[in-house]
Amino acid sequence: MLSSSQQQLLQVISQSGPSSRTVLAASMGLSKAAMSGIARDLISLGVLRETETIYGQGRPSILLDLHPEGAFFVGISLLEDPAPLVLSDFNGNIVARQTMPLSRDPDVIAEMIADTLPKLLAEHKAAGRKLSGLGIALSGFVDEKQANCVKSTLLGWQDVPLAGIIRQKTGIDTFIENDAKAVAVSEKLFGSARDIQNFSVVSFDNGIGCAHFVGGKLYRGNHGGAGEIAHCTIEPNGPPCRCGKRGCLDTVASLKAIKEMAKAEGLICQTLNDLETEASLGNAAAIRILHRAGSALGLAIAHLIQFNDPGLILITHAEGRFDGLFGTVMRQTAEANVLPRYAGQTPIRAKRVDGDVWARGAASIAAHSFLIGPNPY
Repeated sequence: MLSSSQQQLLQVISQSGPSSRTVLAASMGLSKAAMSGIARDLISLGVLRETETIYGQGRPSILLDLHPEGAFFVGISLLEDPAPLVLSDFNGNIVARQTMPLSRDPDVIAEMIADTLPKLLAEHKAAGRKLSGLGIALSGFVDEKQANCVKSTLLGWQDVPLAGIIRQKTGIDTFIENDAKAVAVSEKLFGSARDIQNFSVVSFDNGIGCAHFVGGKLYRGNHGGAGEIAHCTIEPNGPPCRCGKRGCLDTVASLKAIKEMAKAEGLICQTLNDLETEASLGNAAAIRILHRAGSALGLAIAHLIQFNDPGLILITHAEGRFDGLFGTVMRQTAEANVLPRYAGQTPIRAKRVDGDVWARGAASIAAHSFLIGPNPY
């Protein structure tokens, strides 16, 4: 277990990148001698390392940075079958990968994780003695202690103490999190939002997820449901949703909804790219579908901008392109539905992610808990 001072130093370097002892001491409000003592202990633990020497006026400065092999984290996604397990280093890089069958039985999941972990760790010789946590990403609501799945429609769970079940079976500190929130933490620690205090991540896939960082911290809300834009009513009396309502954003703007609308129109489109191609050729049905979906997502994003005034809206997606008709309509609708003073003030960026995005996010949850301490939010 790291001390609070050690965690604080690692947090500063995680956010700012390689820094000199002088800069770190000033950032932490410590004397250079006190900060150097903390750094020395972390270097001896193998968590911190000295990197390049910077020459300028006065004495040269040696930069300190996180050691990539100073800590390792396991991330597991329970959103797909087979379920991926990844091993990430302290810089968020995936260094090993395995899969296991997905089960709805928490005890079976714990058994399979325990069985698969040795194979995963065997892929990287340094990981076994430096394994510092395990994260689980799932679709649903998670309590603020990152221990219990309050409800998951996908898995058919309610009040499942998943973290404790897995910890008991593996002996590893375990944390669980909602899928979109896990991706947001990954972007904050290792991705596009490292230096941004207020931002929202919108995950565009077969379902739409969302999570917010406010003041540099993940915002959960009173019941852990902050960011659930997928089930905001966007079309009153629209298509029925699995949640029991009608016209939810998920029923109009998700990748699954777009594909279903294309199929209903007799279009053979396996991907969003296929539909974009049809639209570019003048297919009226394809154009209509992309306008409808893009407008719905753009309106939801406009609401996010009005509510939170973020410094960035980051849309993660696995599709090959996000700059066609769908993305254009989405951005135009967002800009048209915010107050004039907000128009053009919030960057909306699309980021293509790979198939390990959820598992990588899960590993980031464990890394974040290692850096910040238990119950970091």
